[in-house]
Amino acid sequence: MHLPIPQPYDFTLSTVRFREYGSDGATVWHDGGLQRVIAGREVRIEPVGGGVRLDPGSVEAAAEVSFLLGLPFDLDAFRAWAEHEAVLADVVARVPGFRPTLTPNRFEALVIAITAQQVSLQAAAAIRARFVARYGARHEVACEFPARERVADATVSELRSLGFSERKAEYVLGLARSELDLERLGTLPDADVVETLVAVRGLGRWTADWFLARALARPAAWPAGDLGVRKAVGAFYADGRSLSIEEVRTMGERFTPFQNLTAQHLLVGLRMAG
Repeated sequence: MHLPIPQPYDFTLSTVRFREYGSDGATVWHDGGLQRVIAGREVRIEPVGGGVRLDPGSVEAAAEVSFLLGLPFDLDAFRAWAEHEAVLADVVARVPGFRPTLTPNRFEALVIAITAQQVSLQAAAAIRARFVARYGARHEVACEFPARERVADATVSELRSLGFSERKAEYVLGLARSELDLERLGTLPDADVVETLVAVRGLGRWTADWFLARALARPAAWPAGDLGVRKAVGAFYADGRSLSIEEVRTMGERFTPFQNLTAQHLLVGLRMAG
């Protein structure tokens, strides 16, 4: 099944985070493509002219992969707008085929955020890989990300044996057992999403901002508290000076209405510059 993607599109560049930080077993870089379990079947996603090929293809696979590969983003409008922002225009010009990826499973997105708190992304991926292997359904290459109900039956000691700290184990179990309606979050305004998430133990503003950015694809999401975003903004807009969260949050106003895409492009721009 062929899934068209607006051009220009660089599949390898756009999926860089699934290689550089290590796989957690749920979305796996394998032989030049991605493998992910969708609706109970393992799907291979590989680049072809004008988009990607899905094998096997289905309506469910097309919908999930469309979100995973960032098709909700209006990159044409963003690029046109960025032409008037000199520094950002240069960054965008150097990565013409970049389209940020998203996380289709909202429970998965929050578990990713919890594991990534105050540790390297590589360490977080390694911990999740053990978690996914333990509680997810194994297929040929990838595992299905563990269902919320399955995780709710786990114990703190089980998660600690996989590398979780006691506190993060409690956060993941608390999330799985909570009454948080993940589907309803998609219907709420950004501010209400933040308010709802930070009310859950272990989910702070950093987690809420990244959830808006990568689980809901909200245009105005601006993870000002993220160290990588702060470094990128400082590198491109403050001569490398270290910026506070408050400074970066305030600077986000200049990128309205494309804060999310700006943050994602500055991050990949900094990675390539390094």
